[in-house]
Formats: sequence, C-alpha cells, structure tokens
Amino acid sequence: MKLAMQWLENARDVMTRIEETQEENITKAALLMADTIQAERWVHTFGCGHATLPIEEMYPRIGGFVGFHPMIELPLTFFTRITGEMGVHQFVFLERVEGYGREIMKGYDFDKRDIMWLFSHSGINNVNIDIAIEARKRGMKVIVYGSAAAAKGKKTRHSSGKTIFDLADVVVDTCAPIEDASVPLMNHPDKIGPVSTMAFVTCVWMTITTVAEILAERGVKLFIHPSHNVAGDGKERERLDEALAEYKRRIAGV
Repeated sequence: MKLAMQWLENARDVMTRIEETQEENITKAALLMADTIQAERWVHTFGCGHATLPIEEMYPRIGGFVGFHPMIELPLTFFTRITGEMGVHQFVFLERVEGYGREIMKGYDFDKRDIMWLFSHSGINNVNIDIAIEARKRGMKVIVYGSAAAAKGKKTRHSSGKTIFDLADVVVDTCAPIEDASVPLMNHPDKIGPVSTMAFVTCVWMTITTVAEILAERGVKLFIHPSHNVAGDGKERERLDEALAEYKRRIAGV
C-alpha cells in the first residue's frame, strides 16, 4: 500500500496549498458569480477532457443549485469509446484546433452579465483559449481554474500568443503539478496517480459553497438539488422538481 499512501499524501499536499494560497482568489471569483446568479444570469462552465469532470460534479448534483450552465462538447471529453469513434486520438487533435471554440460559442446565447468559468490544467490548448477570447468579446468576465503557477512559461498553441490564464479576470491556481501524475512507478518512465481532478473538485466546492454563503446572506433564494435517496421532510422530490423547473425557465430566457 506504499504507493496508495504516497498518492494520498500528494493529494493532501495539494489541498493544503489550495487552502493556504487560494482563499482570496476563490472569494473574488465567488463574488462575481454571486452577482451573476442573483441577476438570474448564468455562470457558464467549460473544459476539455478530464477538465469536464469538475463541470459534471457541480451541476446537476445533490447539493448544487441553479445558476451554473454546463457546456460539455461530447467529442472533447474522455467519456468516449477510447478508440474508434470519438476516440482519444481524435480528442487530442480536436482540443488543439484553433477556431473550434469559436464554433462552439455560436451554439449558445450569452449576455454581458454572464460569466465564463473555464477549467484547464495547462492553459495552452486552443479550444479553451478560443472560448475565453470569444467570451471577452461578448463582455463576459472570464474566470479560469488551472495549474497556473506550474504552467508559467509553457508556450501557448494559440496564434494570439496567450494562454488561458493571460485572458482571465480571475485565476484560481489548483496547485497541481504540471505533469499531473504524481507517483513514480518501478520499472516505468511515466508516473501514475494524477491529482488535478481532485484539485479541480476541491476548488469547485470551495467556490460554490462561498457563492451560496454570499447569496444566502443577501437573502437570495437558492434552488438547491436535495438528496432524494435519504428520507428528510418528505418534500425532497418537490424541491428537486422546483429546481429543475427554475433551470428550465432560465435557460428558456423567460
């Protein structure tokens, strides 16, 4: 179990560094998000590959609430057939195609009161940078979570010359190592045990709980997804239906 304990130590170290260094930036991001959600606008969320995991974690989710709009492009996730149709080879190619992000943005309606919340570990791939540039053109604030300090000096793949971190109004550093995998393995050149997803999810829930705290203190009603598998007051399904109805109302622009 030595490698298991090593991974656990590495994960704890990342979480500790997030706690020690990122509270101020998380609060800045949360304040912007709270203003947007209070205005009944959207915090749009986007990432590629494993960086879609924090997006799927936050909404829809027990303990999550209406205000976060997931933008997940199926060919840009790892939840595919791995090889063959929509395989990893295609994914690695597509996330580096400049202009793809511009086309993705055409499929949605945005408002300058919205926020684009982007997740990118390295910050150098073109689709995420396209999204950030297009969001700024539309007057939106851009918030980026990723391994900002560790990625410093990495060359962008985008013709703008910028990384995703360069385009952000607020950056939260996930404090994960840039190589992501953290545990050396005997007789192998590559490490195992990545920590960036755990870091992303840690930052997500620190942020969303802060957003909720801010809005609750302002007297704003949150449409929270309750646990519908544990007995409570008997109205859990009613509140779930209410939350989904509110999401539907807002996404329709009513």
